[in-house]
Amino acid sequence: MIATAAPRNDWTLEEINALFALPFNDLLFQAQQVHRAHFDPNAVQVSTLLSIKTGACPEDCKYCPQSGHYTTQLEKEKLLEIEKVVEQAQAAKQAGASRFCMGAAWRSPRDKDLLVVEEMVRQVKALGLETCMTLGMVNDQQATRLAAAGLDYYNHNLDTSPDYYGEIITTRTYSDRLETLATVREAGMKVCSGGILGMGEGAQDRSALLQQLAKLSPHPESVPINMLVKVPGTPLENVEDLDPLEFIRAIAVARIMMPQSHVRLSAGREQMSESTQALAFLAGANSIFYGDKLLTTSNPQADRDRALFAKLGLHPETRETCESEAAQSERLAQQQLNQRAAELAVDASV
Repeated sequence: MIATAAPRNDWTLEEINALFALPFNDLLFQAQQVHRAHFDPNAVQVSTLLSIKTGACPEDCKYCPQSGHYTTQLEKEKLLEIEKVVEQAQAAKQAGASRFCMGAAWRSPRDKDLLVVEEMVRQVKALGLETCMTLGMVNDQQATRLAAAGLDYYNHNLDTSPDYYGEIITTRTYSDRLETLATVREAGMKVCSGGILGMGEGAQDRSALLQQLAKLSPHPESVPINMLVKVPGTPLENVEDLDPLEFIRAIAVARIMMPQSHVRLSAGREQMSESTQALAFLAGANSIFYGDKLLTTSNPQADRDRALFAKLGLHPETRETCESEAAQSERLAQQQLNQRAAELAVDASV
């Protein structure tokens, strides 16, 4: 039975295409079986995302208003002060978030910025929140420092399939992204990695993206599935809309392929009806972002989300239920080892 099968890393494109081709009701039924085998079906993990450094990014991602290659209405901002980040984290916790995610528009962080970022992690974590960051590419030493500071998750999306990737970005390779994911995993952090749908890709590209994510061993603990938000001034502003039911199919297939991962209904919710979001939860999505903005694009406000949760009988997942005691102990032990390694590296450089 699919619902009790162990996570797999060897999904073939033929198998994935066959899932996508199932009658809609059959696909959602299978996805719901898998979901209930591993999660509380009515619990949704809630995160809040804050842009800690906005705009002027050197990458040329065609979907992104933060790219310095395109002319958008986005105002550039320097790295936020630690106090402002902590204030936002406190507000997020009060609104019901269990995880606070911070994103910076960098190709990779500079050492002087990393010192500030590490302190952000420590102070946000002291509030009792899980921490997540997306800072671009990081090397072994940077990943070790972030893990030692207590960073729980590192986000680095694959965006799309290997074949379609060159149509979306040329300043960073697919192998660069996979290398960063391997680096943060080796440092002991959890992985958050997903993609964006509706960028003009074909059905085969959606299958290939999920195949690449499922090849990661272990699977990403968090898998954000984004619907493209078309921003004026970016090359994808006039791309044809993806059928919402095709988006729901991708959520369901991701749930079946990565049964123990949190599948996040991410960017694009502002444009989704309540019915579409309800279908996404039925298909196995069990994570969302709270707040009125995702980095630079709009998102349903927390009050609207709470009202939708009430209609559907959903409730926020608490941090204590996000991971088992054994997994938590293993992660904390790894972080202690990483912290010691970072201290030894500093001593050796003196």
